[in-house]
Amino acid sequence: MNDHAEAPVLPVEAFEPPYYVAVFTAVRTPDQSGYSETNARMEELVRDIPGYLGMDYAQSPGGLAITVGYFRDAEALSEWRTNVEHRAAQKRGQAEWYRNYTLHVAKVERSHGFTRAEAPQGPPAG
Repeated sequence: MNDHAEAPVLPVEAFEPPYYVAVFTAVRTPDQSGYSETNARMEELVRDIPGYLGMDYAQSPGGLAITVGYFRDAEALSEWRTNVEHRAAQKRGQAEWYRNYTLHVAKVERSHGFTRAEAPQGPPAG
């Protein structure tokens, strides 16, 4: 949700289904005054919600930003959706920060992941 410059390049792990995802896809306006601070606050808030599992973020070179929030159950997602500060940030986003956006919410029924095993490091060739 924030500018994510220092976020690790690892996806959120695969969880045992079912769980929920909220996929927020947006194109921002040129004026981003206050955006970073508000996003940092939103990340603080969402982490405190019981049932929040994590977040993935990506941005295309053309400016399309995608944030995927993961929630253990519908109640956790509902708590986030109805949070008073989050609602105020949404209104400000519509008024100032977003040219357009979509939100898709889905129940995950299947999930798996993969991590490549690191090759053992041998002595340098020489």
